[in-house]
Amino acid sequence: MHLSSLPSPHGIGSMGKPAREFADFLEAAGQSHWQLLPVCPTGYGDSPYQSFSTNAGNPYFIDLDDLRADGLLEAEEYENIDWESAPDDINYGVLYRKRYPVLRKAVERFLEKPFSDYGDFCLENSFWLEDYALFMALKDAHSGAGWQEWEPELKNRNPEALKAAAKQYDRDIRFWKAVQYLFFRQWKALRSYVNGKGISIIGDLPIYVSLDGVDVWAHPELFQLDEEKRPKEVAGCPPDGFSADGQLWGNPLFDWDYMEKDGYSWWIRRIHYLCSVYDILRIDHFRGFDSYFAIPYGDTDAKRGKWRVGPGMKLFHAVEKAIGRQPIIAEDLGYLTESVKQLLSESGFPGMKVLEFAFDSRDANSVEYLPYKYGNHCVAYTGTHDNDTVEGWMTSAVPEDVATAVEFLGLNPEEGNNWGMMRVLWNSAADLTVVQMQDLLGLGSAARMNTPSSVGKNWRWRALPGSFSEELAEKVHHKMELYGRLARR
Repeated sequence: MHLSSLPSPHGIGSMGKPAREFADFLEAAGQSHWQLLPVCPTGYGDSPYQSFSTNAGNPYFIDLDDLRADGLLEAEEYENIDWESAPDDINYGVLYRKRYPVLRKAVERFLEKPFSDYGDFCLENSFWLEDYALFMALKDAHSGAGWQEWEPELKNRNPEALKAAAKQYDRDIRFWKAVQYLFFRQWKALRSYVNGKGISIIGDLPIYVSLDGVDVWAHPELFQLDEEKRPKEVAGCPPDGFSADGQLWGNPLFDWDYMEKDGYSWWIRRIHYLCSVYDILRIDHFRGFDSYFAIPYGDTDAKRGKWRVGPGMKLFHAVEKAIGRQPIIAEDLGYLTESVKQLLSESGFPGMKVLEFAFDSRDANSVEYLPYKYGNHCVAYTGTHDNDTVEGWMTSAVPEDVATAVEFLGLNPEEGNNWGMMRVLWNSAADLTVVQMQDLLGLGSAARMNTPSSVGKNWRWRALPGSFSEELAEKVHHKMELYGRLARR
């Protein structure tokens, strides 16, 4: 259940009352974990996996009512804004136009008398905050254009040009720094509230970064770029049963040779930082560390891509040596070779099992996801944010596959397909099971979070007010007791 999907009167879910009420629901339902998508700012296609920064927080999640409680906003400055969206939808274009003017008012008041820990925050996060604030200020100054379209001296980070820009855009830079402080102030309060209820937050680390982001602009040497700082090849997935053209993500690829010579310092710092933000970290596209799919830059699909060798355990040995063993979940989905399985085994991280895949003939590894094959050391899902909801899958999957699932799992209309699939999951040997909130609510394809290789309708679903009812919490709590999964407080 992502923060964006929480019910809210202000166009998108937030870290204030909406999130606290959801945490109350999770506690009442006997839950021990809350999994989120990346909380970083969204970029192209409104995707949290195409962010302007791997470290920053999404300003949209800052709760306006909590800013008011802090004396940074007046009610009339935001309560009557029309966010131009239905209660179960997000209008990102309107958020972009209308949310930032409100945040600027809050920041103006904040900077007149900053809170006592603001200086410490800026100092502790200077390794990313300085570049991020300058990047965002420059992006605004260039009407949102990508950094590759900026003047050569800014594109190539000429020291004198950066110094002049920092002076010219000082006010905007201070705004972006303050916004991040306000985000993490609220995040820290929310995490404390959630943890206080005995619930751990599972966060997400996208393996790749956005080309139009501060990470590539500030550290081009870490990526496979040509002399013009264009990608030589980009990330994606090969054609499969779900997509005849494959998936063209477009992210720049890492220069693993350079990173190895540098001791993987960027990855060590990134994982260390995110492990301090979340309680548990899910690493997205884990198989990409074994081998990654490289597509020629400029191609319109993934058909000409080729597999190339990744860093393997060299990276994770370096991480563990530097920062110790961390609580990590490996998203090991996709085309699973023996070397990928070996990497997962050597890492010691729990992998993921997706129940929908077990019966989907479009997935080459479907047998791997049959519930009787789950060991203890894994995290099992009905589906992830990239899958249809259970009810949606029952109507969108191949009819023969659906029939097999119904028979194998013993699904029936009286119980409900969603509850039947969750029953099988909860009754499995998996140490941890995670279900989408859409499946607890029994919603169809309209509530799907993301359809890979598509743009325009993704990441927009929100739960309606009143969805997290006492009755639903009681029902889930009973199921947790029944299957021995009740959280211990």
